[in-house]
Amino acid sequence: NGTSVEEFILLGFPGTWQFRVSFVVVFALMYTLTVIGNASIIALVWRSSNLHTPMYFFLCNLSFLEIWYTTGVVPKAIGVMLGTSQTISFSVCILQLFFLLSLGSTECFLLSVMAYDRYLAICYPLRYSSLMSSVLSVRLALSSWLGGFLAISLLAFLTSRLTFCGPDVINHFLCDIDSCLALSCSDTWPVELATFLISIIVVVASCVVTLVSYMYIISSILQIQSARGRKKAFSTCSAHLSVVTIWYGSTMFLYVKPSAQNSLDLNKIVNTFNTVVTPLLNPFIYTLRNKEVKLALGRAF
Repeated sequence: NGTSVEEFILLGFPGTWQFRVSFVVVFALMYTLTVIGNASIIALVWRSSNLHTPMYFFLCNLSFLEIWYTTGVVPKAIGVMLGTSQTISFSVCILQLFFLLSLGSTECFLLSVMAYDRYLAICYPLRYSSLMSSVLSVRLALSSWLGGFLAISLLAFLTSRLTFCGPDVINHFLCDIDSCLALSCSDTWPVELATFLISIIVVVASCVVTLVSYMYIISSILQIQSARGRKKAFSTCSAHLSVVTIWYGSTMFLYVKPSAQNSLDLNKIVNTFNTVVTPLLNPFIYTLRNKEVKLALGRAF
């Protein structure tokens, strides 16, 4: 009991070699498409002068975040499933946990900022350019990044102070908060409380801002007389609404709970969706459901 664990063993997805190789192929393909898709959006917005608006500035921030979010997971997960890199040191484990949770928190803030931007654009169309200036959009984006990383700093510090006496096997392909709490031999109550409170502040608060913004947006859209006008107004926020629904559904399941003792196998599946599938879906959602992006793509090609 006096010894401390200096590294962990990640199980990934246990199974036959063929089963794990199939997972590696899927993960590698999705990672490649995610990086290409999100990088293409950034390049497209940078090249197209008609997309130099706050909405697409926030979208570039989101795409940039998604590239790093999935990069923090997939390369290591592939090494784990191939059996070439199944161990992870305690310090790197805490660093990965901090990196992923900080980017996840930043995404929550960015999505709420994007909802507020759509609220101003639809509810105050004539004053939008003065209300959402370039200076304000930069400040909001910067606040989202700083807020996301600062919010997780305390949680990462508390997790790093936990004692691990063994076992050292993590039933996951990454270091997440639930796995660390399950293996710790010290009192985990402070970390669980901090996780719950930070989740309420980050996830629930940003979700409330998003929901309130969309309540005003829907109310304004319903007051538009023509069906064509309502359809045009809704099309400007439908892509963002789709991303919000997917992201908050999985994030609330993972983190907004009073205890960490959920099924680790179920968490692994939801984490796969959150860290691998969602970053892939976002660029396609914005491309397929946004006329301005489709027109810019057509001109680019």
